[in-house]
Amino acid sequence: MSFWKQFKPKSCSINLKASEKAGAVDEIVENMIKFGVLDEELRETVSEALSKREQLASTGVGMGVAIPHVKIPGLNQVVCTLSIHSEGIEWAAVDGEVVHIFFTILRPEQGVEDHDPDQHIELMTWIARLSRDADFRSFARATKTKTELVNLLREMSAV
Repeated sequence: MSFWKQFKPKSCSINLKASEKAGAVDEIVENMIKFGVLDEELRETVSEALSKREQLASTGVGMGVAIPHVKIPGLNQVVCTLSIHSEGIEWAAVDGEVVHIFFTILRPEQGVEDHDPDQHIELMTWIARLSRDADFRSFARATKTKTELVNLLREMSAV
């Protein structure tokens, strides 16, 4: 499967502005709503779920990457965004470093017609592999447009 297709340029961000974790979560959710990949009615549910997930354990996997991911009741399909923060945000990552790259994944609470839970594991494995790739991290942080960012995902899916 071409997982990069889950990421739409309109829902990604190359210029997160928040200075702390809670603000970044709110900004990412706002971008999903603003660009039409998430319904406004799910704003509070998603923000709360992402915040609770971070309280449970940080999604900062190291090397400047975080992968916030949660199940959302009422969601009918996976929603994926990729966001870049130029200076980085303290995220309690496993290596203690700030996070610059955020893969945010929302998925339905259970399997539905447009969501296969087994493919979710494959998606997360693909994202984890990208996260460990130094070239991907470097190029992602250097992108100038959201389309360029998604094109990088497409390129990296062929590697």
